[in-house]
Amino acid sequence: MRKLILLIPFISIMTGCIEDGFTTSPSDQPLFSVDTLKIGTVFTDQVTPTHRFTVRNPHSKQLSISDINLSDPAADCFRLNVDGIAGKRFNAVDIRGKDSIFVFVEATFPEGAKPMTDYEAKVDFTTNGITKSVVITAEGQNVRRLSGITITEDTHFDTTLPYQIFDSLVVAPGATLTIEPGANLYFHDKSMLVVRGRLIAEGSVEKPINMTGDRTGNVVGDISFDLMSRQWTGAFFTPTSTGNRMSHVSLRNTSQGIMLEGNPQLIDTQLTLINTRVRNSGGLIIEAYHSSIDATGCEFAEGSEGLVYLQGGRHTFNHCTFANYYLFSAISGPAVQFAHISADEKTGLDDGSQLPYTTASFVNSIIYGNGTDLSHGDLKDTDITLHRCLLKSDGTDDDNFTECIWNSDPLYYTVRSEYLFDYRVKEESPAIGAGIETDAPADWYGITRKATLGAYEYTPVEK
Repeated sequence: MRKLILLIPFISIMTGCIEDGFTTSPSDQPLFSVDTLKIGTVFTDQVTPTHRFTVRNPHSKQLSISDINLSDPAADCFRLNVDGIAGKRFNAVDIRGKDSIFVFVEATFPEGAKPMTDYEAKVDFTTNGITKSVVITAEGQNVRRLSGITITEDTHFDTTLPYQIFDSLVVAPGATLTIEPGANLYFHDKSMLVVRGRLIAEGSVEKPINMTGDRTGNVVGDISFDLMSRQWTGAFFTPTSTGNRMSHVSLRNTSQGIMLEGNPQLIDTQLTLINTRVRNSGGLIIEAYHSSIDATGCEFAEGSEGLVYLQGGRHTFNHCTFANYYLFSAISGPAVQFAHISADEKTGLDDGSQLPYTTASFVNSIIYGNGTDLSHGDLKDTDITLHRCLLKSDGTDDDNFTECIWNSDPLYYTVRSEYLFDYRVKEESPAIGAGIETDAPADWYGITRKATLGAYEYTPVEK
């Protein structure tokens, strides 16, 4: 009996906290997590990612939303799921006091007569005789879809429409793919660019070339898919490929970044990079085997396994920024990694290829970020040199490191916790004025170079 006496008051208290009655006052209305749900730019003839918003009852009594309805001419393009039920119109949707429901939205837009078409619809909620709306906006983008394409003759990609690439885009030996300034290439999951011939991708300050994943909009909240790595495989240059050139290109959000397998018998540089950004890889940013890279004014940033790996070959890096603040895992390797640089176990074992050891020159560059900067602190008796570079490591100059700035923060504008990745340097940065004059062109933003280390010439940044 004592247990029953104690339990009865407890049950009474709990049931007393639940308000089963409905409010019918017109002043009692639901609250919405957004006024406008912005789906962003999506490709036509494809189902969009699912977006959502919440409808909250802030009152103690239950709310009964008598009608939920998609309105406006574009409503046919959108689909709703309200509290687990799919449809376009819903009646008598009840929300308990102090509770909420989810509304999920997806859409499919037809291919339009124009390259891009604006769409807008409203979701009307009628509660206690009052109608309130959440606006949904989107842009339907026509695209050219390529699947498993091999280019066997010289081809131009223009800017009429973006390219969406499934599976692989292969440039065959003897063929050249030229990508015009301002072109956009969107790669689907696991797709890749394979260059067996030649790639010429030369953008400009006003019209950079973009190579990225085909997911648009936000993952959740304000977190853009543009922050997510592993959206596509990356670019692969084979030993038959030489004379490739990329200028003002942004290549990002890959699993493997750029990989090069070189042919030591070829004299030409395999890949020339000018004012190019390669960032956000689930592996390395650049992985080169007995290849040759000539990079000027480039940013290599955010790689899970490190940034640049050089095994053999001939490489020059001038006015480059190597910065690693990768978001999604611990960084497993140094920013710049060397292999096959000598037969000395202290500096790296011979890989058995009997090919020439790595030759690499870094000038006017910054190597700084989370994790370590270099795989080897002692480069004695190697053909690897760093001149006028800013390093995270604490060290001293010698025959391989000359006039370097050691253990100094370059003071990027980057704020990792706020998802801001801007590798220009602040006014008080030690990188300003620390370089030597070279014939490097103006930077990504078109700022004439003076003597700032890294990819970007110093200029005040408005934030």
